[in-house]
Parts: sequence; C-alpha cells; structure tokens
Amino acid sequence: MKVGITGQSGFIGTHITNVFNLKNDIILIPFENSYFNEPDKLYEFVRKCNIIIHLAAINRHEEAPYIYKTNITLVQKLIDACIITKAIPHIIFASSTQEENNNAYGCSKKDGRLLFEKWAKKYKATFTGLIIPNVYGPFSTPYYNSVVATFCYQLSNDIKPVINIDNITKFIFVHELIDYIYKIIKGSIKKQMVKVPYTKTIKISTLLKQLKYFKEYYFDKGIIPDLHNSFERNLFNTFRCFIPEHHFPKKLTTHTDERGTFVEVIKTESGGQFSYSTTKPGITRGNHYHTRKAERFAIIQGEAKIQLRKINTKEIIEYHLKGDDPSFVDMPIWYIHNMTNIGDTELICLFWTSEIFNPEDPDTYFELI
Repeated sequence: MKVGITGQSGFIGTHITNVFNLKNDIILIPFENSYFNEPDKLYEFVRKCNIIIHLAAINRHEEAPYIYKTNITLVQKLIDACIITKAIPHIIFASSTQEENNNAYGCSKKDGRLLFEKWAKKYKATFTGLIIPNVYGPFSTPYYNSVVATFCYQLSNDIKPVINIDNITKFIFVHELIDYIYKIIKGSIKKQMVKVPYTKTIKISTLLKQLKYFKEYYFDKGIIPDLHNSFERNLFNTFRCFIPEHHFPKKLTTHTDERGTFVEVIKTESGGQFSYSTTKPGITRGNHYHTRKAERFAIIQGEAKIQLRKINTKEIIEYHLKGDDPSFVDMPIWYIHNMTNIGDTELICLFWTSEIFNPEDPDTYFELI
C-alpha cells in the first residue's frame, strides 16, 4: 500500500510516519507542506498514492476566519489535484469532535469533510472521515495540540498550570489512534464517517492531579510510578518527553560505612525488570529505540558515554557517567540510544525497564545513532 500523509511533520503526522515506517506492508510517499503551493508536485503526489491521510490543518490563530479559510483551501487543493490527475485514492480525513462546536476550526473540519464526501460520491472514490477526540502523546506542542501537552510543559518547567474550564474530556493516545487508522487502511473498518472511539474519559482537574503526581514522585524524587494501567503509562511517556534534557544525569543516593557502599539505584511502583551488563573497553551496546518501554541506565562501575537521538532528527544528546560518582539516565520512547565503554576497565551498567522482556514482542527497533 502506497500511503501519503499531508501534515506529515505535525504531531499526529510525525507519529503515523514513525509507526508506518515499521510496517512491511506500507510504502510511505513523501510529502512536504510546500506541495500545496506547487501544483506539479501535488499532482505527482496524488498520482503515486493508493491512500492519502489528510492531516494538514491549523487549529489556532488570532483571526478565526483565517483558520476556516486555510483549512478549506487545503481540502479544495487536494480535491482539485485528484480531479485534474484523475486520481481516486482512498482519502482518510482527520476531522474532530470540534465539529459539534460552532467555532472556526470545527466548522472548517465539518465543511471540509462534506467537500470530500461530495467528491467521493461524484468520482466513485473511497472516503473515510474520522471524528477524532482529543489526542495526546509525546512530541505534542504545548498551548496548541492539547491540554495534556500544556500541563506537561508547565509542570516540567515550574510554571503553575491554570484550569480555565474543568470539563470531563474524552482522550485517545496518539498510538491508539494510529492503530485505528491502520485498521481502516487494512479494510476492517468500512464506513464513510467514523467516530473514533475515545479510550479515556477524565476530568481536567483529575488529569492535572495525575500529572502533578508524576512531577512530585518521578521528576522530584526519582520514583517510577505504577505503569500497569495503559492510560497512566501513556500519560507518563508523554510527560517524560517534556522533561528538559539538563534534568539528567541525576545523582544516585549512596550510603557508605565501614562495610562498604550501598547505592539506591531505583525506587518503583510499577515493577518491571532489572538487569545489568558488563561491557569491555571500546565496545558500544544498543543503537536501538523503543515505542512503549520506559527504561533507565545506571552506571555502577567504569566510565560510559551514553548517546540519544530522537528518531528522524540529527541532534545527538550525549552524557558521560562514571561508576565512582553513580548517576543514571532515562531513555524516552522514540529516542535511539547507545552506550559505549570509554574507560580502561570493565563497564557495569544496571538496567531497569517497565516490562518483562518478551522475545516475541521485544519492542526493540535497531537504528544507528
């Protein structure tokens, strides 16, 4: 299946691209937002695609009419490109529960969906309009994508969050949304308009309370919360991605007496798996990333260089840790990471991960830093 994604560089588009790159049955057709102003490139794009997921849109602007005009224009340009090239890809349109509200964004989504339905009916094309609840997840933009992103950013930067309206809100994690879209692509869901099921209903004040708990226990005390509940695990992975990189490495608590030294490596409410490795000088381990596992590396002997790079970016974050000054680094999901012994002696690293290793579902994807 040749799949194209408009708005590929946005929050949801980035995650769909990352996940679909792991699928053997999908070929992603590259798209750049500039194509909307370059007809020939837009025509070539729609010709190549069996499926187009239309995400490109804006949801905030100081002038409401600009939101409506921009989003409708993008829809119309995509439709016109299909008509001119006589392409009839299956178009999946990301609309929103904001359709129910009489605001510029909601109206642009509803009217855009109706334009696609009209095109599909006239040209006998397949169209799926998704009515999507509030989406949250790593790499979302504070003050733009969701209240979750805003709260995570504020708490991790010591900004006091303020609740404007304490509503009960419906949420879906970005990976759950992608799983749903994949089912549509595979043909197991066949409707022209689909209300994407939310996976969590929560009051905004309760949401903030949970994030404050992460702030107090994880950010301030270094205690890993209980991650068995899928919503709390997804919320934690989102919160984790907003923690500034200068927060690490963190000093471990040590207790020394005449018997020797006891080092508190990790305190956890979630269980998971502890393990350790020994690494010879000059050897590098890792060069992989995870999509759901929370993971901690603690150096207890020797000298290590730990590198991280967010997938699809070039910037490398580098930490140097020594066993005689114990410290740890945590690995965010979707960050490639490795560890190199840069000392003269054997390196000992203690690991913790949020789930027991399953060779049939290891959640480990190899890529070089």
